Parts: sequence; structure tokens; C-alpha cells
Amino acid sequence: MKTILKTDEAPAPIGPYNQAVWAGNLLFVSGQIAIDPASNEVIKGDVADEAKQVMKNLEALLTEAGLTFSNVVKTTIFLKTMDDFAKVNEVYGGAFTGNYPARETVAVAGLPKNVNVEISVVAVKF
Repeated sequence: MKTILKTDEAPAPIGPYNQAVWAGNLLFVSGQIAIDPASNEVIKGDVADEAKQVMKNLEALLTEAGLTFSNVVKTTIFLKTMDDFAKVNEVYGGAFTGNYPARETVAVAGLPKNVNVEISVVAVKF
């Protein structure tokens, strides 16, 4: 059974998808970019600032689901350039404590709204 999860504390979808979807005890969170949900605008700043907003958006969705970053088992990070890897990795790593999820990080030709980073997660309700 599939259940849609949504919250006003994270950006509304900008296409035909949902913020997150429960499938059994797994939560699939759509890729988040640096949109401030209050203004619905991409935040201004460098890639570290973007990554901080992305992590806030992910946290809002996890919180709505009754989960935390400790429930995250898989992440995917999309970067506009691998030159930003270290900055994003530092921000990203701050959300986790030692028991890290599986992850891949890839550079892509472009991201929605011309942002520099997008992150999606899969979490499990234990």
C-alpha cells in the first residue's frame, strides 16, 4: 500500500510528484533542492548554504513522518560539479552520527531551478 506524505514545512512539488511516499515501512523522499518553503524561492548563497537548506527540507519531511536522520538508510546526492563535493559533504555529514546510510554522489549536467545540489533519501520506520 502506498501513502502520500506532505507538509507545508518543506517545498511544494514543482512537477508531477509527491514530497514523499510511504511504501510499507519505507519512506521514499523526493529529491530536495534549496527552496525555502516559506517563500517558495531558491535561497541565495553558496553551495554550503544550499546544502543547509536541502537538509532542513529533508528534516521537515522526516519529522512529518515521525522519523529522524537516524532512520535514513540510503541517500543520493546530485551535484552540478564535483568541485562542490567537500562543502556539501561537510554539511551533509553533520546530520548523521556515525551510523551512516548507504550513499552515492554524482555530478549531473543540470538540476531544477539551476541549483547546485539536490539530495533524496530513503528512510525506514524500525
